[in-house]
Amino acid sequence: MLRHSRPTVVASMALMATMLCAVPASAQLALPTPTHADVKYGPYERNVLDFYQAKSDVPTPVVVVIHGGGFVAGDKRMHNPIMFEGPRAKGFSVASINYRFVDGKETLFPKPQLDGARAVQFLRTKAKEWNIDPRKIACLGGSAGAGISMWVGFHDDLADPKSDDPVARESTRIAAIATLGGQGTYDPIEIKKLVGGRAWEHGSIYKVYGVTTNDELLNPTPEKKKLYDEAAAITHLTRDDPPLFMVYSEPDVVPPANSKPGAFIHHPNFGKQLKAKMDELGIENVYVHTADDKQRNFAVELLDFFQKQFAAVK
Repeated sequence: MLRHSRPTVVASMALMATMLCAVPASAQLALPTPTHADVKYGPYERNVLDFYQAKSDVPTPVVVVIHGGGFVAGDKRMHNPIMFEGPRAKGFSVASINYRFVDGKETLFPKPQLDGARAVQFLRTKAKEWNIDPRKIACLGGSAGAGISMWVGFHDDLADPKSDDPVARESTRIAAIATLGGQGTYDPIEIKKLVGGRAWEHGSIYKVYGVTTNDELLNPTPEKKKLYDEAAAITHLTRDDPPLFMVYSEPDVVPPANSKPGAFIHHPNFGKQLKAKMDELGIENVYVHTADDKQRNFAVELLDFFQKQFAAVK
């Protein structure tokens, strides 16, 4: 097996760490200047994106980077610069997006997910102006951004051909997905069974559904259970969905019963569940746990995965 130098491994692991959650504002200082900054892609305040154009004489693929932060924090510029430099070195343009935060009241699931879909539609309307190949769009996210990425990728096409809004008429389907610490479900009942411990008591789980007690979470009304299913990416999986590259770094252990609420919310069992379902459906996927081979450069593998999927688009 090809081995990489220690600096390369460190850079790769930095990518993983900074994508799993929001990082300090100081991380913004080293980022490149967007080709187009703070572009509105939808009607809400946080419906803005930065676009980083790759130099190319032909239309480029686009990687949509979606930040983490538990659906309550984070920003499109709080990423490791690798997230922008790596894809552009491959000839991919990058769009880094903001999306609505949940508030436990008016803004609940699946509004952040719908924002991710809207961003993909918007980018397709910019295909000619921004030199984009609209067939070759991928989503990449960590934690909450991973959940949005998978939801967009697995959900049926949300295009509305009869809409008066030209953005809404565009397809939401994408060519590939990559995730870091992603959750295929935010159903607390399923998380309790899948992960154990107290991961299901993560503070954001209450907010995304607008509930305040454990009893409400674990004994949902029929309407709330329907929302659990709608918000879970894995429930939308079908054979025609795009390939997925997933990376997990949390310990692959049984969480202790006395864990802190929300601990192990990025547990590798989420990835194992996704892999089993995708294997069953015959969808290409790669599951990686960082402890399995610390010499592997997961950042490079991820971009190679995107390149392979873009090349396969007809």
